[in-house]
Amino acid sequence: MYATTAEARRSVLDRSARLRLLSETDRDLIRLVQEPGFPRWLDQIKATGGCAHPVYLSGHTTTHDADTGAVLRQYDTTDEPGGRLAVRCRNRRSSRCGPCSRLHAGDTFHLMRAGLTGGKSVPDAVTTHPRLFATLTAPSFGPVHRTTPDGGPCRPRRDGGRCEHGRHVGCGLIHADDDQQVGRPLCPDCYDYTGHVLWHAHAGELWNRTCRAIRRHLATAAGIRQSRISDHLRLSFAKVTEYQRRGAVHFHAVIRLDGPDGPNTPPPDWATPQLLADAVRSAAALVDVPMPYMPGLGEHVFRWGEQLDVRPIRSGFANGGPLTDEAVAAYVSKYVTKSVGDASGGIDYPIRTREALDLDLVPVSAHLRALMGSCWRLGGLPGLEHLRLRTWAHTLGYRGHILTKSRRYSTTYGELRAARAEHARDRSVPALNTASAVTLSAWRYVGSGHTSGAALIAAGIAQDLAILRDLRREKGSTKWGPDD
Repeated sequence: MYATTAEARRSVLDRSARLRLLSETDRDLIRLVQEPGFPRWLDQIKATGGCAHPVYLSGHTTTHDADTGAVLRQYDTTDEPGGRLAVRCRNRRSSRCGPCSRLHAGDTFHLMRAGLTGGKSVPDAVTTHPRLFATLTAPSFGPVHRTTPDGGPCRPRRDGGRCEHGRHVGCGLIHADDDQQVGRPLCPDCYDYTGHVLWHAHAGELWNRTCRAIRRHLATAAGIRQSRISDHLRLSFAKVTEYQRRGAVHFHAVIRLDGPDGPNTPPPDWATPQLLADAVRSAAALVDVPMPYMPGLGEHVFRWGEQLDVRPIRSGFANGGPLTDEAVAAYVSKYVTKSVGDASGGIDYPIRTREALDLDLVPVSAHLRALMGSCWRLGGLPGLEHLRLRTWAHTLGYRGHILTKSRRYSTTYGELRAARAEHARDRSVPALNTASAVTLSAWRYVGSGHTSGAALIAAGIAQDLAILRDLRREKGSTKWGPDD
């Protein structure tokens, strides 16, 4: 008996020693697997696609027939592991959640393509409407290091020369694409950080005025009163914001002309792609947004930069050209998840204090830190509070949405998510077709994120799903599916 007890004690001690050698993640994995609700929790994480930062909710929902009072459907999280349900975080930023950003990119692809080729309640006839892909950029705020299309030197100057701060005004180096110097100013003291930040704060209004100017140009060209242009055509668009290496935003926009009732009607014969292109170029060259004089800042007038690209969009994959509807939709969906959190777009979380910038706690380059510091300084000036520059210092003062569209361009994210939910609905549960069905729900937030072991499992699930998607594409499927 004594020997048996001693052996048991040694076994326990040996097990304790082994557990101490295990990492925290390993111990958490062992704990998760031993939980009685582990299989159901695993099903929840699979349902979220391996979301890296799921949101946990507690509550219930009940659907009953308002006429008879009969309960048609009921769900409660009481029987779920921990009494909670995991749902996707739906963060579009790849730096925050890869699975959800990939899903958002897929939704964006469908949204953009529907406005170009039809589908999702948009008629196929939109392929015959005038459609352009326009890129509008910010003006120069000072010379920055850059790469050249021919691989030549950056800003060569034969006569040399220095600025008033004693720095070279040229650069004869050949920068690689991944060179960290690309996008940084040759002289930070000469760079107009104030103008850069304020231009970001007014970029949204500049775009709104550009759309109005396009409509005015079309009305003038057709000899129509500007107030009556909507009786003849509608201007539909969808634009996405991208950050350049210098930290300045530029807009990629799909612009389409429809008839007076939107995509269901054709535009008039005089509304040609060339007329639309002329209207875009004219508007981009003429519109501006003035800012009243302020002591210490002077006057500012914000305009588009000189770099403007306007090209027509062709249908399908024909002729191997780069600007087809599929190519444009894929291009936009790729960049919609990369607005911040990369080398040039700031960071993906707000800056709460000035000390975070002064103590170099923000992991960005000195150039981006200077832009954030300008946001913080300008945001404290009387008269600029409405720009909310401190709130948006992490995005360098730009406070617009990553993607905006006109109401009639195509479908919405909400409709796409509803369609995906219907596709994933359990077919064993009959759909509710009665008009008298009433749903009552009560939910509350109870937590978010993963423990270290759960994060490892979720990452494995996300990787398996990514491999499955690649295998599906190798079998010939080139379109984004509901699971993407």
